[in-house]
Amino acid sequence: MRDGTMGGDGYGTAPNPGDLGWDDGLFRDDARAHAPEAPGIPGQRSPRPGSHRAGGGDGGPGGPDGLTGPGHRRGGQRGRRKAKSGKRRALKWVAIGTSVAVLGTAGAAFGYYEYLASKIRKGQRVSGDTHAIKSKANANGDTPLNILILGSDSRADPEDKKLGGASDSVGERADVIMIAHLSADRSNMSLVSIPRDTRVDIPRCTDPKTHRDYPATNDIINASLARGGAGCTLATVQNLTGGLYIDHWLKIDFAGVVKMADVLGGAQVCVQQNVDDHPTKAQPGGSHLHMTKGTHTVKGQQALQWLRTRHAFGSDAMRSKAQHMYMSSLLRNLRSQNLFSNPGRLNDIATKAMEAFEVSSEIGTPKKLYDLGMQLKSIPPDRTTMLTMPHVADPKDPQAHYVVAPSASTVWSLMRNDVAMDANGKAATPGAKPTPTTPAGPPAEAPGTIPVSVLNGTAGTAGGVPTGHRAADVSQALIAKGFAKAASVQQQAPSPSTTVVYPTSGGAQGKSDALSVAKALGFPAKSVKASADVQAITVTVGADWKAGTDYAKTLPTAGSVPTDSDAMNGAEDSTKNCMYVEPAYRF
Repeated sequence: MRDGTMGGDGYGTAPNPGDLGWDDGLFRDDARAHAPEAPGIPGQRSPRPGSHRAGGGDGGPGGPDGLTGPGHRRGGQRGRRKAKSGKRRALKWVAIGTSVAVLGTAGAAFGYYEYLASKIRKGQRVSGDTHAIKSKANANGDTPLNILILGSDSRADPEDKKLGGASDSVGERADVIMIAHLSADRSNMSLVSIPRDTRVDIPRCTDPKTHRDYPATNDIINASLARGGAGCTLATVQNLTGGLYIDHWLKIDFAGVVKMADVLGGAQVCVQQNVDDHPTKAQPGGSHLHMTKGTHTVKGQQALQWLRTRHAFGSDAMRSKAQHMYMSSLLRNLRSQNLFSNPGRLNDIATKAMEAFEVSSEIGTPKKLYDLGMQLKSIPPDRTTMLTMPHVADPKDPQAHYVVAPSASTVWSLMRNDVAMDANGKAATPGAKPTPTTPAGPPAEAPGTIPVSVLNGTAGTAGGVPTGHRAADVSQALIAKGFAKAASVQQQAPSPSTTVVYPTSGGAQGKSDALSVAKALGFPAKSVKASADVQAITVTVGADWKAGTDYAKTLPTAGSVPTDSDAMNGAEDSTKNCMYVEPAYRF
């Protein structure tokens, strides 16, 4: 939807020609409405001060025909005067009628906005311990946008229980966990699935509804949803990705999937063999997907069954692949329809979407959700990439669970640094001057006077294996560049990504000193952040920097997604690679 500008809230941009624009005067975030001014009457002039018409509107208050003054009773002028009066009267009633119609439309639109707003369910954005900081704006004032998309398996609602069947678990879990990343310039988008069976560190969370505190734990990521809601899963993902700031979350349950699949017209999917995902002794669950081999358009409950199928496709990772097939087809389907020239269909989709999703509170208005949808609509298929987080078997339960693979750090680095995951973007203009990234501030102190602590975080996670001597190697590199007070710290600090932070109390001077350290290491200036948890400038060498002393050489290039991420471009026909069905689930 972008035309090169952004509104103050990070959403508002003028719609592309032909799109249905949003009337900001009529619809505000707090649902207040402006009543449009009545249109003027063509050709009518305002009365001159002191004339007999002044203060009396079109004709004044006197006389049975609304006309005043002696001139209106002169015989020679009476015919022409009355003719003009009739025309004036007609124009007046046209103006009144038009005004009433406009005001009536505004009232109806306001009522519809209120109706949509009443459908939105909202929740707290974050409810767990996390320290991610929103990305700084680029030279145009734009920032990337990251959205966490969750599919809940809650059976609390009777409709969800009917669709999902019985469950032996308490509370809801996250069947689907995806991060949608929209680049700062809105030219490209990536969609990264995190397998729900991945073992991760879940931080301390507080349920915003019950106020119950849950201690930090190491568990399967889908359990985070029941330990503090979507805000706990958001905090878990921010920590897992090395501090990728998640702006919003959207959550949909079983019934919501069915509603959206129906209203959007479904999506094309395909299987290599006949499939029947039924319960077995080894796997008592099952989606109950029953489908003959080949390509099908799935809608309603069958769409839900497709998205939930795991055992028949072999693993949770293969379920993610099936979900990508569905979403890729759905996006192509939507782009092929000119929804914005069909108000009735657009209205139906908007209403169903408001009913289907629960969203984080800061995005919980029809206007903001509309603007978000318009931004998603603007990204072309060949600039959309869908992939699965690289993973390996969980040593604690290799047959059922995963842990994050080392190559996942490249995926997180691509997202944190806003580098496109496809290689279809425009190449940089030859000879173009780079945009300055170092903000103004006081000059840095002399390198030899700046204390720097360097920690080894190359293990990535608590269960990872660190690369030896990394803190010592990087601290020695800093000493060689004049930072005589740089020193390695023996304490292990597992981190998926490298960070450079400075004490919040250091203020502008601390920031300038930290930027000086970052420059010496080739670390991006935009990623230097303040922290209340450190006493000195601290460099944590993360899992994304396991060799060398020039961090800039580790930054990924456009399209450099890991080979074990099962990446798919949005322009591809996903049904060319049909899902393989395990023999036990064929018929």
